[in-house]
Amino acid sequence: MMPSGASLCNICGEQLVLSENGELFVACHECSYPICKACFEHEINEGHKVCLKCGTPYEGRTNNDNVDDEREDDDDDIMVHENPSTMASQINNSEDGGGLHARHISTVSSLDIEEVNEESGNSKWKNRMKGWKGKGKGKGKGKDKKNKTKKDAPTAENEAAVPPEQQMEEIRSTDAAALPLSVLMPIVKSKLAPYRTVIIVRLVILGLFFHYRVTNPVESAFPLWLTSIICEIWFAFSWVLDQFPKWSPVNRHTYIENLSARFEREGEPSGLASVDFFVSTVDPLKEPPLITANTVLSILAVDYPVDKVSCYVSDDGAAMLTFESLVETAEFAKKWVPFCKKFSIEPRAPEYYFSQKIDYLKDKVQPSFVKERRAMKREYEEYKVRVNAMVAKAQKTPEEGWTMQDGTPWPGNNSRDHPGMIQVFLGHSGARDIEGNELPRLVYVSREKRPGYQHHKKAGAENALVRVSAVLTNAPFILNLDCDHYVNNSKAVREAMCFLMDPEVGRDVCYVQFPQRFDGIDRSDRYANRNTVFFDVNMRGLDGIQGPMYVGTGCVFNRQALYGYSPPSMVNSPISSCCCCPSSKEVSRVSRDGKRAELDAAIYNLREIDNYDENERSMLISQMSFEKTFGLSTVFIESALMENGGGVPESADPSMLIKEAIHVISCGYEEKTEWGKEIGWIYGSVTEDILTGFKMQCRGWRSIYCMPLRPAFKGSAPINLSDRLHQVLRWALGSVEIFLSRHCPLWYAVGGGRLKWLQRLAYINTIVYPFTSLPLVAYCTLPAICLLTGKFIIPTLTNVASILFLGLFLSIIVTSVLELRWSGVCIEDLWRNEQFWVIGGSSAHLFAVFQGFLKMLAGVDTNFTVTAKAAEDTEFGELYIIKWTTLLIPPTTLIIINMVGVVAGFSDALNGGYESWGPLFGKVFFAFWVIFHLYPFLKGLMGRQNRTPTIVILWSVLLASVFSIIWVKIDPFVNKVDSETIAETCVAIDC
Repeated sequence: MMPSGASLCNICGEQLVLSENGELFVACHECSYPICKACFEHEINEGHKVCLKCGTPYEGRTNNDNVDDEREDDDDDIMVHENPSTMASQINNSEDGGGLHARHISTVSSLDIEEVNEESGNSKWKNRMKGWKGKGKGKGKGKDKKNKTKKDAPTAENEAAVPPEQQMEEIRSTDAAALPLSVLMPIVKSKLAPYRTVIIVRLVILGLFFHYRVTNPVESAFPLWLTSIICEIWFAFSWVLDQFPKWSPVNRHTYIENLSARFEREGEPSGLASVDFFVSTVDPLKEPPLITANTVLSILAVDYPVDKVSCYVSDDGAAMLTFESLVETAEFAKKWVPFCKKFSIEPRAPEYYFSQKIDYLKDKVQPSFVKERRAMKREYEEYKVRVNAMVAKAQKTPEEGWTMQDGTPWPGNNSRDHPGMIQVFLGHSGARDIEGNELPRLVYVSREKRPGYQHHKKAGAENALVRVSAVLTNAPFILNLDCDHYVNNSKAVREAMCFLMDPEVGRDVCYVQFPQRFDGIDRSDRYANRNTVFFDVNMRGLDGIQGPMYVGTGCVFNRQALYGYSPPSMVNSPISSCCCCPSSKEVSRVSRDGKRAELDAAIYNLREIDNYDENERSMLISQMSFEKTFGLSTVFIESALMENGGGVPESADPSMLIKEAIHVISCGYEEKTEWGKEIGWIYGSVTEDILTGFKMQCRGWRSIYCMPLRPAFKGSAPINLSDRLHQVLRWALGSVEIFLSRHCPLWYAVGGGRLKWLQRLAYINTIVYPFTSLPLVAYCTLPAICLLTGKFIIPTLTNVASILFLGLFLSIIVTSVLELRWSGVCIEDLWRNEQFWVIGGSSAHLFAVFQGFLKMLAGVDTNFTVTAKAAEDTEFGELYIIKWTTLLIPPTTLIIINMVGVVAGFSDALNGGYESWGPLFGKVFFAFWVIFHLYPFLKGLMGRQNRTPTIVILWSVLLASVFSIIWVKIDPFVNKVDSETIAETCVAIDC
C-alpha cells in the first residue's frame, strides 16, 4: 500500500529521491513502477532486464558502463527463452493478485516465476533466477565462459529431462491463468440507444410542458393551479434523480470453472481467499431460531474449502435460546454438511430444501440417494422438534433467570447489562462431521452491554464482529447476511471471488453486492415486496457508473475497505478543488486526507512488524497513533496492518486470542476511536447500509453487482400490508436521518472528485425520496377538490397544449417499455412498483418525514406500534392479517375523498346538462388515477373476508367528512357579493 504523500521504492522501501533536474527517477516508462536508482542498477547487475510489474525490457536504461562481459553473457542466456508478453502478464498477476490472496500460476517460460514478494524486494524471484542460472551452468564450470554453445547444452538437457506429463500440466495451468474470471457485457446499442434518445426527448417535452403550465395560469382556481405546479416540478426533479443514474446499465458474467482452474490445482492446497460470514440476530422470539439455524447450516455447507470458511453469529440480545439452538445446530451440521456435498443438493438450507415442490430425483444418479434423503429428512424433523421445544420453553422466563447446564446463571439474563460472550462450536476445536472431515468454524458472539453506553444497534454489532473475526481468523473478505437470508446458491462465494480475486478487476472493489430475492410471496406481489424494479433496473444502472449501493445483506466486503483505507489506485491521486480559494471545508478535507496519507505511510513502514519483539511492537504501534484509530488492542491493530487480511499467526495461543476477542467487543472499546465514523459500519442512521457504502465510494472505491442465474441468497419478506409499511417507514426514516446529517450526499465530499456525479445523483435520490410524500399527498387530494368545487387545475386546452399532454404521456409509456426491454422486468412488476410508490408515499414516507424532523431537531422519538391479529392457517395466510397502525389512515382518507368526489362530480354533471360532461372527463380521470394506484391498499384493508378494523373506517370517514364540510362552508372559489348588491336585490324582490 503506497502512501499518498510520497513515492517509496517497492524493493528497499526508501523514498524516491529527485535528480538534479528535479524529477523522480523512472526505471520503466511504460508503467512507472516505483524503484529507486540504486535498486535499479542492482537489478541490472543481477541480470534482471525487465520491469518487475509490466515485464517491459529495460532497453537503453542500464546506465552502467562497468558491467563486464561475463555479466552480459549471462544476460544473453537469461533472455533466450523468455516471452515478454507472457512474463508481463505473469508479473502483473503476481503483483496485483498478491494483494488479493491470489495463487500465482507458473508459466512455461524458462524463468518459471511463481511469486513476486513485494515486502522483501522480490527476493524469492531473485532466488529462483539464481537457481535457474545455476542449472544452466551446472556442467560448464571450469570451461571457457565465452563458449556460448557449450553453455546452451546443459539447459537443453534440463528441459528435456522434464517429464511430458509435467510439461502438459504447466501448459494447462498457463492456459487457465490466461482465461478470464468475469466479463463485462454492456447493453446492446439496439436496446440502449433508443432508450437514451427517449429520455432526452422526454426531458425536452417536460421543459415545454412546464413552460405552457407556468404561462397559462387558471385564474378561477389559482391556489389549486399553484399547488399543482409546485407538485409537478418536484415530480420532474425526482424523475431526473431516478432516471439518469440508469444511463449506462451493464451485465456481468462470471466463469467459476476458470476460478477453480486457476486457484485449485489438483494435489496442491487451495489458493482461494478465506471468507468470514456474519449473521446478525437480536430477539429469538421475533426472529425464530429455526430460521437463523437454516441460514447457518446453508453457510456451513457452502461449496468452498472448509478451512477458508468461518461463520460468526452475533446474538445482540444475549439470549440463551439462541445459544442453545446453535449447540443443536452444530450437532446437526455434522450430518447435514456431508449429505449436501455428497449429493450436491440445492439449496443447502434444510427447511427450504425439503419444502420444495419439485422432482428431487432429477439429475440424481446414486441409488443410495433416496434412502439417505429419507433418513436425513427424519433427522431434520427430530432436530426441529428439539429446537421448537426450546422455543416453547423460552416463552416464559423464570423469575431467577435462565441457568446453564452446570448450574451457573446465564450471563445474558439482563440483555442490557451483561459481559461479552464468545463460544467456538466447530472448526479447529476438533469437531468433525460423521465422515471424519473437518467442518467450517462456527462462532457464537454476544458483545458486552452496559447502561450508559451507546451500542448503535445493528451497525455496532457488525463492527464488533469485524474486530472479533480479525483477531480469530482475519479473512480478507467478509460476507454479511441477515438471519433470515440463507445461501440459496452454494457457489455464491465463488461468484464473488471471480471479481474480488481478479487482479485486473478486484483491485479497487470494496464489495460485491448480490440482489435480494424472497420466498413466500404471492404470485401477484401485491405490495411490491420483491423490489424487482430496484434490483433489476436501478442497481444494474449503477453498476455501469461506480457500482451498486450496499443494501444491508448479501454483500461480500473487502476487509481493507471497511478499515477506511483508500483504494490502491487512488492513494496517489491529486486532490482537486472546484474553486481557486478553498473554503474551510476544503481545508479540513485536505487535513483529513493528510492524516490518511500518514496512516498509509505508517502501514507501509510497518510491513516488517514481525521483526520486532513484543515491547518494540507495542511502542511502535502507540507512536503511530493507531490506537486512536483502531482502539486499544495490539492484536487487532497488527491484524489490521496485514494487507488484505494475512490471517493469524499459527503460533498464536488460542486462549490468548479468545481473551483478546473478548476485549475488542467490550462496550467501551470504541470510545475516542474512528469506529462508526470512518471505520466499519457507519453510525448515524437506522439505514447504516446506505451510509456505509456511500462513505466507501466517496473514498474512490467501486462496487460490483453480481446476478447469477440461480439467486445467490433468498430471504423472507413481510407480506401483509401493515408490516410492509413499517419496513418502508424504517427505510425512509433512515434516509431522512442521512439528509439531516453531515453525510448528506448533497454536500459531503463534493470537492474530492472521487464520487462520480451520476452516482451522487443516485445517492441524493435515496435521501430525498421521502420528501416526495408531501407533494404526492397534495396532488392526490386535488382531484377530489376539483370534483367537489367544479374547478380544475388546467385551463381550456388548445391544440398545442393537447399535443404537449399527449407527447408527455407517450414519452412516459415509451420510456417504461424500453426500460422493460433491456432489463427483462415484466410489466406487472413495473405496475406494482408504481402502485406501491403512491401507497408508501402517502403513508410511510409521510410519517418518516415528520418523525425524522422530530427526532433529529427536537430529540423526540415517535414509534408507531403494530398490533397483530390471528392469521388464517393457509398458504399466504399472513397476507390477509389485519393489523392496526396509524400508517393506514392517510391512504384510506385519500381513497374515500376521491370516491366521494367522483360521486359528487357525476351528480353535478347530471344536473348541469351535456356541457358539463367534457370538463368532468379530465377530473374523473385524475381521480381514478389515484384510486387505481391505491387499489392494492384498499384490497389489503378489506382482507380475505372484507374485514376491516373499525377504527380505520371511523378515522377515515371522520377526516373525509370534516374536510368536505369545512370546504363547502368556506368555499374560497365562490365570488363574494358586497352588501350593496344584496340590498339592491332585496329591494327588487316583491314581498
